[in-house]
Amino acid sequence: MRSMSSYLLSVKNLRVSYNNNVEVLKGVSLNVEKGEKVVIIGPSGSGKSTLLKAIDGLVKIKEGEIFFDGVKVTNDNIIKVRSEIGFVFQNYTLFPHFTLLKNVMFPLQEVKKLSKEESEKIASEVLESVGLLEKAQSYPFEVSGGQRQRAAIARALALNPKLLLLDEPTSALDPEFVGEVLEILEEIARKGITMIVVTHEIDFAEDVATNVVFMDNGEIIEIGPPSEVLVSPRSERLKKFLSRIIRKKLIYQK
Repeated sequence: MRSMSSYLLSVKNLRVSYNNNVEVLKGVSLNVEKGEKVVIIGPSGSGKSTLLKAIDGLVKIKEGEIFFDGVKVTNDNIIKVRSEIGFVFQNYTLFPHFTLLKNVMFPLQEVKKLSKEESEKIASEVLESVGLLEKAQSYPFEVSGGQRQRAAIARALALNPKLLLLDEPTSALDPEFVGEVLEILEEIARKGITMIVVTHEIDFAEDVATNVVFMDNGEIIEIGPPSEVLVSPRSERLKKFLSRIIRKKLIYQK
């Protein structure tokens, strides 16, 4: 058996409660190897987003342990750990009074303590990589939802993270912008960065994931390659979930 320190990320028996009585994560364990693309699916309220936030130290852990890059995550080192993890939220979380360029520069200056010149160089490069260099001087309200989310992805990538967390990155987008964001994510995945993505985009999971995790009611029900989890699900809960997703997709296509 491999030790937890041999994984980039190892989550062990994680429990998280809200208001001290509503248990959202019920003993979740997950190991992620460097370079893996883990896609987490499941119904709303299953604990998917809470798991990502717990990994990034954004919610308090009731029980369990998290190891990142061989080191146990504690209150003493969470700031350092967080500087090596990129997080992309559902709703962009861009500063409205900053241009896209300054939004990407901000963590480089504040977290990495880089100079303005170096921050601007890196920010321009990552904006170009997501097709937004021509919008660098635009403000978030001046661009589309898809472009705002691509800017948020660029901001996370600018820190050159060891792990990229994406919490339903297309859920707040109009359907016409979903494809452009998924294309960027697929391109990032091909570059080898370790990713954990919470999404309802089953096609994306089929194309990109090395492992698919199905969560329900605060637990991991199934985990494995998409050829198993998405094609031959074992649990009735996953079968019902996938059938609902497929029905919604067919209705939308009509």
